[in-house]
Amino acid sequence: MLHLGMKNLLKSKKLRVTSFRTDVLNVFQSHENAIDMGMVEKELGEHDRITLYRTIKKFIDVGILHEILINGESKKYALCSHSCESEAHHHDHIHFLCTDCNETYCLEPQQMPVINHPSFQIDSFEVQAKGICDNCKS
Repeated sequence: MLHLGMKNLLKSKKLRVTSFRTDVLNVFQSHENAIDMGMVEKELGEHDRITLYRTIKKFIDVGILHEILINGESKKYALCSHSCESEAHHHDHIHFLCTDCNETYCLEPQQMPVINHPSFQIDSFEVQAKGICDNCKS
């Protein structure tokens, strides 16, 4: 059975609602952290890899997922906020890599830094941090 929110999300992005697309969204929705393609494949079980890669790319293109790459680590993916669109991703959060468990989290900061430089027009920037997550500190 399709989750109503996922069905509406796909429709709002003008994507056809398919069971495979909702299965992929279910995988991402079940994680509080960003996940790599290996985790997606493992949780999906039997699937067509080409369809999965095309689905992930389409989700990035329309603003459902965003891609995270921290200092040469493997690519990870996380759900976008509602404000992302096909023209631009808007992420006012920090990508945090736990150096203990290697999980990547999207953290909402109390305040995002403001960057101004007189010689440059800055349209967007990404904040990355490394350290120990709450689970590993315990």
